[in-house]
Amino acid sequence: MSDLVIRPLTAGEESLFTSMPDPLPELPRTGYLDGVATGGYHPERTWVALRGDRVVGRAAWVLPPGAAGRPWLEWFDLDADPQVGADLLRAAHAALGGPTLFHAAVPPHWQHHPAATRPLAAARLAGLVQQGVRLRFLHRGTPPAPSPSRHTPPSRDTPPAPSPSRWSVRPATGRAEITSLVARIAAPQILTGTETARAVAGIDLATDPLSWLPGGPEIWRIALRDGEPVGLAAAAGDACYPMIAYLGLIDPDALGTLLADTITVLTAGGAREVVADADTYRTGVISALDRAGFRPMRARITFVPAG
Repeated sequence: MSDLVIRPLTAGEESLFTSMPDPLPELPRTGYLDGVATGGYHPERTWVALRGDRVVGRAAWVLPPGAAGRPWLEWFDLDADPQVGADLLRAAHAALGGPTLFHAAVPPHWQHHPAATRPLAAARLAGLVQQGVRLRFLHRGTPPAPSPSRHTPPSRDTPPAPSPSRWSVRPATGRAEITSLVARIAAPQILTGTETARAVAGIDLATDPLSWLPGGPEIWRIALRDGEPVGLAAAAGDACYPMIAYLGLIDPDALGTLLADTITVLTAGGAREVVADADTYRTGVISALDRAGFRPMRARITFVPAG
């Protein structure tokens, strides 16, 4: 067996990275060459493990132009023992000034994919610590139908909702109302792209969404119970793709109503697909997304340096 060689790429070797067959072709992610073209990926932040001329491991750290933080590991594939991957990460960490965040994109049911679990095991061997798991959901097609009567069982794709006479949704009146409601919501139920907001701009999407999201107050929707605001959501149709970027509730029972409204707003604006992220421990939110017609498309597991 050939000796293992671990090293960064040099300029012009981008095709070496792409020579490794994609072990998870069903996983949606931006192509490496596209990332090079836009300036996020660079050869000196791209490492490979080689046996002869065959790439058995590859890792790419991304830092978009203008980003405020350090690069983070976005792409890590391994066709070898996890120890090989750990050796690759340790060598790269030494050259990059220490361990970094690792946002591992994996299939929704990654536990059954060796191609997904090998890099995760390597990250742990290299000293990174798993911090959390978030699922990305995708909605295609028409918005949910209006709430059925109380005597009609809800369908799989229709979120249950209280009496329509008690619940309503309207646009936000302005930044002051949005800021006031954000301050009252300790932990939003849905935050889409929160890892990117923190890594690129150092912004906490949960507490300061207006500093990150494109568009003005008109993208924000306010859920009302008997005329009182009890939740808000950002229907961000002009982001990198249409999404429910933020959804936070004062009254958890408003979730189905607000989900249906934001889907309606986005699809009315021309969106054919809508994405939303939720932490895996939020089982009630995940169930509501499922009833609203969302399906999981990937998971993202965050690893942080130990300590």
